Amino acid sequence: MRNVMLLSARLVLGGYLSVHGAQKLFGVLGGHGLDTTGQAFERIGLTPGRPMAALAGATELAGGLLTATGAADPAGPLAIIGAMTVASATHRANGPLAASGGFELPVTNLAAAAALAAAGPGRLSLGRPLPRRLTAVAFAVGGLLAALSLAKLSTAQQRSAAGQRVPSVPAPDEPRVPTEAGDSSAGAQA
Repeated sequence: MRNVMLLSARLVLGGYLSVHGAQKLFGVLGGHGLDTTGQAFERIGLTPGRPMAALAGATELAGGLLTATGAADPAGPLAIIGAMTVASATHRANGPLAASGGFELPVTNLAAAAALAAAGPGRLSLGRPLPRRLTAVAFAVGGLLAALSLAKLSTAQQRSAAGQRVPSVPAPDEPRVPTEAGDSSAGAQA
C-alpha cells in the first residue's frame, strides 16, 4: 500500500510540474512559452527574463520527470522544492490563497516535494537513488540557484518600494501572462 501511495503522489506532483515546465519552455498545453514568460519574469525582477524563465521551466520539467519516475531520487523533489520556494516568494504579497493570486499552490507543491524527498520514491520507481555525495552537491547547487533568484526578487521589491515600478502582477491594462516561476495560467494561480 505504501509503495502505491508514493507512486500516486509522485505521478501527480511530477506530472503536473513537468507539464508546468513544458508550458514555460515550449508554450504547449495552454502555456505562454519562453518569450512571454521571460517578459513576465523581467517585469518582476527575475532578470534576464528569458534565461531565468528557461531555468525555471527546465527545473520544473526535469524535476517533475525525475519525481514521477523516482529516478535519481531525491533530485526531482529537490528541484521542485527550489522552484516552488521562488514561486512562493513571488506570490507572498498576494496572501496565502490561490484565489487572490497567493502562494497556496506553490507552498502545497513544495510541501509535497519535501515529503517525497523525505519518504523516498518507494519500490515502484525507475533507476537508482543518487549517491549521498551527489545528493549533497545537487542540494547545494539547487539551494544556491534558489537563493540567487530570491535575492533578485528581493532587490526588485526594494526598487519597487523606492518608487520604481516593478509589478508582481500585471496592471489591469496589461495582458495577463505568467508572473513567476510557478505561474502558468492567466494570472490565476502559481
